[in-house]
This record gives sequence, structure tokens and C-alpha cells, in this order.
Amino acid sequence: MNVYAIRAIYAFELNRWFRTIAQSLLAPVISTSLYFVVFGSAIGSRMAPINGVPYGAFIVPGLMMLSVLTESLSNASFGIYMPKWAGTIYELLSAPVSWLEAVIGYVGGAATKSVLLGLIILVTARIFVPFHIAHPVWMAAFLILTSMTFSLFGFVIGVWADDFQKLQVVPTLVITPLTFLGGSFYSINMLPPIWQKVALFNPVVYLISGFRWSFYGSSDVSVGVSLGMTLVFMLVCLGAVWWIFRTGYRLKS
Repeated sequence: MNVYAIRAIYAFELNRWFRTIAQSLLAPVISTSLYFVVFGSAIGSRMAPINGVPYGAFIVPGLMMLSVLTESLSNASFGIYMPKWAGTIYELLSAPVSWLEAVIGYVGGAATKSVLLGLIILVTARIFVPFHIAHPVWMAAFLILTSMTFSLFGFVIGVWADDFQKLQVVPTLVITPLTFLGGSFYSINMLPPIWQKVALFNPVVYLISGFRWSFYGSSDVSVGVSLGMTLVFMLVCLGAVWWIFRTGYRLKS
């Protein structure tokens, strides 16, 4: 294992994030704070508790997931797209660095940034609404696992994209709608029976449900199922990344 290569890629990704700290950190935190002001304070005070949890506190896990998923995709996709765009990807491919070491560096950097953002949003949420974390270890585990999984997914998107516009297609037109429809602001048990069944086809439902369980001990879907679905998606993304490096798909041309 080439630890020096992993450390170099990882450090470069973190340094790039810190150079654009206003865009990478402040913007998501400010936008999420507005959600807490509008939905948590203004609207939440007029809504009944959901599963015994005040509405303002109920949406905390969903808003964290919304930011973590979006940032994981954006950070990882942009991180691998820029070397492709600049042509420096050939230096990486010709260096004595395996595909796994490259992925650990890029995905590790993106996941670290997403986890830090999630923790900052968690602290920020405490300013607006009171909440508790029933299972802090599981909360950290779900946060890290989700960040790694969607960073891998973002890596695949970054390799697939051949222009800057395509980098925004999946996060904007797919992930954000799925997150909003995945129970970020409500429990899917509040939906009519037919739509509850339809919602189960949304993979984000399992992420948010498992993450919310770690806070309040209640979930829309079994925790084991949520964890299993996340691990399956992670393995699928890892398999896709392995195939990309094995075939050179959009890396060598």
C-alpha cells in the first residue's frame, strides 16, 4: 500500500476545500440555517410532533442528510473531474499508484469534508432547536458510511461527466428531489398507503430513516434494512469504480 500517494492525494483534496471555504462550507451552513429558521421555528412551532418528536427536531437528521449527500457528490465528482479536464490524470495513471490507493485518497478527502460539514450543521442546528442523540455511535457510523458511499458515487459521476454542466445534472435533478421526497421533512408513514409503497423504491428513504433512528430511536424502515441497503449501494459504487480503472473508461481518452 503506497501510503505516501494516498496522503498526497488526500491532503491535496483537503487543501482545495480550504481554499474555497466560503463556497464549500459557509454556503451550505447558511442555506441549512434558513431551513431551520423557516421550517423549524416559524412552521415547526405550529405543527404537531411526529412520533413524539417536535417537528423542529424531527427535521434535523433529514437536513443533515440533504447537505451531506449533496456535498459528497459535488466534492468527489469535482475532485476527479478537474484532473481529467486539466490533463493531469495521465500523471496519476502512469504513477506507481493503484486504483484502490487513488480512490482512497480522492474518496477519503471528499468523505472527510462531508463529515466535517455534517458535524458543523449538527452544531448549528443546536442553536435553533433542542434535540438529543439516542445512539451517538450509530449516528457517527451512518454519517461516515453515507459520506463514503456517496463520495464513491460522486467519483463515478466525475469520471462519466465530460463537461461542467453534467457535473450538476445528477445532484440537482436526481439527488436533491429524491432527498426531499425521501422523508427529510416528514415521515413516510404520513403518506397514503400506495405512496408509502412507492416511497420504498427511493434509496434515500433508507439513509434518512436509519440516520433518524440514531437520533430518536424511531424509524420508518427497519434499521437493519437501512444499513443493508446502504452497504449494497456502496459495494455497487465500488464495483463501478473498479471497472472504470480496469477498462480506462473516460480516463485514457
